[in-house]
Amino acid sequence: MRTLLDASVALVNALTDGEARGRPYTAPQGVERVGAVRAVLNAGADLGPEAADHLAATARTLRTVFEAVAADRLDDAAHALNALLRDSGARPQLDRAPGEPWQVHFHGGDDSYAIGWSAGCATGLAMAVGGDYAGRLGVCAAPHCDRVHVDTSRNAGRQFCSTACQNRVKAAAFRARREKGSTGP
Repeated sequence: MRTLLDASVALVNALTDGEARGRPYTAPQGVERVGAVRAVLNAGADLGPEAADHLAATARTLRTVFEAVAADRLDDAAHALNALLRDSGARPQLDRAPGEPWQVHFHGGDDSYAIGWSAGCATGLAMAVGGDYAGRLGVCAAPHCDRVHVDTSRNAGRQFCSTACQNRVKAAAFRARREKGSTGP
């Protein structure tokens, strides 16, 4: 499940518009989108524009799930995930690579690369929302950043998508305290 959650985060953060680390973020299009999907999912050169476009649409749906969970709207998250599970035809299957143990993978209705990843990510998030990880899906708490994350910390206290955003917020708070202290009576 962790691999699917990590892939969901990576797809959302790479393929959806918004803000990242204090700056506007525009998701890649065309050839750049294909390259982004290849990088995020470690996909081969056979991944084409149609698959990348399908995964970008999946990423937009997954973003709505993260946002709904972060806003404590689990019903909305569940409805979005159920629709994605239906659309992808997600089904479990035991697979094994040579020399590896059997693993549960989630395939899509037609077993194409994009449908398979859509089905897997939807299933991973569905297991998180329906299990102990629902409260661990989040959207970065830093100003001007809407990248998503999964909190895997022991104390479930993660608020930021990255240490860069965490440091940015801490530095701003430090500057604010310093300015407040220097204004004096």
